[in-house]
Amino acid sequence: MDSLSDEIRRASYQSYSGDPMKPDVEPALSDNGLERGLHSRHLQFIAIGATIGTGLFLGTGSALATAGPVSLLIAFIFLGSVLFSVMTALGEMAAYIPVPGSFTTYASRFVDPTLGFAMGWTYWFSWSLTFALELTAAGLIVQYWVQSISVGVWIAVFWVIFTLTNFMPIRWFGEFEMWFSSIKVITILGFIIFSICVNAGVGEQGYLGFRYWSEPGAFAPYIKEGAAGKFIGFWAVLITAGFSYQGAELVGIGAGETQDPHKSIPSAIRWTFWGVFALFISTVFFLGINIPYTNPSLISDSQDASASPLVIMAKLAGVSVLPSLLNAVLLTAVLTAANSDVYSSSRILIALADSGHAPKFLKKTNRFGTPYYAVGVCSVVGFLGFLNLSQDGSVVFQWLLNIVSVAGFISWGIINVCHIRFMQALSAQGKSRDDLPYTAPLQPYMSYYGLFFNVLIVLTSGFEVFINWDTSKFFTSYISLILFLVLVVGHKLVFRTKLVSLAEADISSGRIAS
Repeated sequence: MDSLSDEIRRASYQSYSGDPMKPDVEPALSDNGLERGLHSRHLQFIAIGATIGTGLFLGTGSALATAGPVSLLIAFIFLGSVLFSVMTALGEMAAYIPVPGSFTTYASRFVDPTLGFAMGWTYWFSWSLTFALELTAAGLIVQYWVQSISVGVWIAVFWVIFTLTNFMPIRWFGEFEMWFSSIKVITILGFIIFSICVNAGVGEQGYLGFRYWSEPGAFAPYIKEGAAGKFIGFWAVLITAGFSYQGAELVGIGAGETQDPHKSIPSAIRWTFWGVFALFISTVFFLGINIPYTNPSLISDSQDASASPLVIMAKLAGVSVLPSLLNAVLLTAVLTAANSDVYSSSRILIALADSGHAPKFLKKTNRFGTPYYAVGVCSVVGFLGFLNLSQDGSVVFQWLLNIVSVAGFISWGIINVCHIRFMQALSAQGKSRDDLPYTAPLQPYMSYYGLFFNVLIVLTSGFEVFINWDTSKFFTSYISLILFLVLVVGHKLVFRTKLVSLAEADISSGRIAS
């Protein structure tokens, strides 16, 4: 940015007055130089774009075979309640202090800079790797139609497209993501209507009702027989359910680029959670009543539409036209997720740089308010997708991807910790939650509830290795937790940080005028 632009931006900021309840940032610009060009609808669809992807369209198939229809449905409802605790807690903090990267900054301010460092880098690595995963998945999906062209070509093509998209001004990016993500929402709504028709007897199978809940059954045993095996099946698919929901918290990532965050963020939190929850529960429910969990097609290594339970249901009903259509939808689902991945990981980098946990140059923006260095660094990680083109590389890539599934639960748990500390800091500094633009319901109980189960799921995510011990699988299952603990211990040893005093916790910087 030229010097004139710098002067204009500096002139638009207010100096912090020392009054913890007085806003210190004007609403037009973030104090990181980012443009506040996002509306509530943009936040919703950025989160939806990251949330609805391969987890729902592909992962639910193997999960149904593992746990059975009712176990899978209960798992999604249960994880939805955990997500509710996370989303509402995040909404309360982000509406009050709308800063880029939100919860990474909150961890450093309200808990311990070491926690902010470890959480931020784990979360950044997770979403950056997810970008590489989505690029690879997109290439495999295109091969459903064109097998003569290497996956590597499609990885390169999509990498260029979505890197350029993330260099657009944020208001353009928000509109692009909104319309692109709406395709997935319309598809799921159409699938629900189609499922009702199939269950009512339109397909070749005739009227189904709840036939498959009786035979082969509502619960599938996993690893062991009997009630114990059915519970193991339920617990095994919690990771799948959590991975499917992960991304909904990205509503908070865009807080630093949101217009009127006092109103936009609470609205986006509510619509995103209830929208995603309703779509996911409806989809899982109808899959469970229309497909028997013993169907061999549910267990497939394919990454295209042929592995999707939505396609399997259509084939059972005798409808052969849907696979190509759903493959196209699956491609848009993966690509919108890839688009959101670069956005979210770049804003996490800004939050890390702002907290002193990453180089300061990553905060630099162009005249459109785009953090071009941060976007560039995050885009480069997408090249890891090329590892899948070789056999040895795919093994390394699979290890890296195991960071993704559990890292989301670690971040969710820390968001709950940040909210608990935020509420305690408000009380210690004589502030009332009644004065906040948005207050999370059922507090502090919901945050403790979310924290407990997030920690429990992280600790038991690799429980299968303890039933049949496998050293390699142990490290594969817990690599995300190991990485997080290494970052915590390493940062603590080097910087000797201490727990932030509640009386001194910064609950003011980054607030904006209402």
